Amino acid sequence: MFLSIDTADPRPIYQQVADGIKELIARGELGQGAALPPVRQLAADLGVNLNTIAAAYRELQKEGLISIAHGAGSVVTSRRAAERTQDQLLRPLRAALTDLVLSGLPASRIESLVLRELRGAGKGSK
Repeated sequence: MFLSIDTADPRPIYQQVADGIKELIARGELGQGAALPPVRQLAADLGVNLNTIAAAYRELQKEGLISIAHGAGSVVTSRRAAERTQDQLLRPLRAALTDLVLSGLPASRIESLVLRELRGAGKGSK
């Protein structure tokens, strides 16, 4: 599993790890039933504290993306809990689009960026 930590990223490290795993799931690189590395191993690989990885895994479990069985490891359970409404799913997209508009990017550039990211996120999800 390929994850990296960016020290210049303003997000907390646990969030970077959780987001990285979400991207791997979205691209199909981690399918349902795939085992995640043990907390100790991933912490050592990334050079971070065990609690950081544990927090990332807990967040993913809370979101319904992984299942944690103490002593047996963590596995990918699904892409996303189905009970979220379309409005709930669109909120972060709206916020990101607002940030892009406020940054002064033209709509055509925003559209090309969104399409490029969508193509990357959708790989393996067909």
